[in-house]
Amino acid sequence: MFTGIVEYVGRFDSIESLDDLWRLRIDLGPIAPGVKLGDSIAVSGCCLTVTEISGPIHTFEAIQETLAKTRLGGFKAGDHVNLERAMAVGSRFDGHVVQGHVDGLGRIRRFDRDGNEVELHIECDGELAGQLVDKGSVTVDGVSLTVVAVIDDGFHVALIPHTLEVTTLSELSAGDAVNLEVDIFGKYIKQYLDRVLPNLVASA
Repeated sequence: MFTGIVEYVGRFDSIESLDDLWRLRIDLGPIAPGVKLGDSIAVSGCCLTVTEISGPIHTFEAIQETLAKTRLGGFKAGDHVNLERAMAVGSRFDGHVVQGHVDGLGRIRRFDRDGNEVELHIECDGELAGQLVDKGSVTVDGVSLTVVAVIDDGFHVALIPHTLEVTTLSELSAGDAVNLEVDIFGKYIKQYLDRVLPNLVASA
C-alpha cells in the first residue's frame, strides 16, 4: 500500500526492452538506503518490485500487461518519475489509500493558471470518471490529489505550488498521458453494485 505522497522525483538511468518484458533502471537518490530486493516502489503510480540493486540505481521489471495498461512504456532514459516507497506499518498516514494498481490512462486536457492557483483538467474514460466524486481522492501519476469537479469524460484537480515543485506534474503538457488510480472505496462500491443491482432488479 502507498499514500500518494511522492517522496522523491527519480530519474530513469536506462530502459532495456527484452522479448517479453522491459528492465527499468531508476536512480532512487536519497530514498535508496534501506530499500531491499523484493521491496515495492510506486513508480509514477505503478507498484513495481525491486529485482536488482547497484548503489542508488535500482532495477525493476515490467511485463507486457503492465506496459499496455500504464504509461511506463512511454518513458525513456533521463526522464523523471515520481517515487514512493511502500507505507510502513505504524507510520503517519497522509494522502489516501493507494494500491499502486493503475486503473487506466488519462490525458492532460489543459492547465488553467491564475497566479498561484492551478487547475489541471484531465480527460479519461467515462467509466473511470463515474467512480470519482467531487472532493474525493484520485491518484495521478502516483500523486494523491483532491477532485474539484467530475465531468462525463474526465475531472479537474487543483494543484498547489508545493505539489508542482516536488512532483513531475509540472513537466506535463496538453496531450500527455498520465496513470490514474481511482479511490479504492469508490472502486469497491461500484464493483459490488455492479454485481448486486442486476439481481435486485431481476427479483423485483
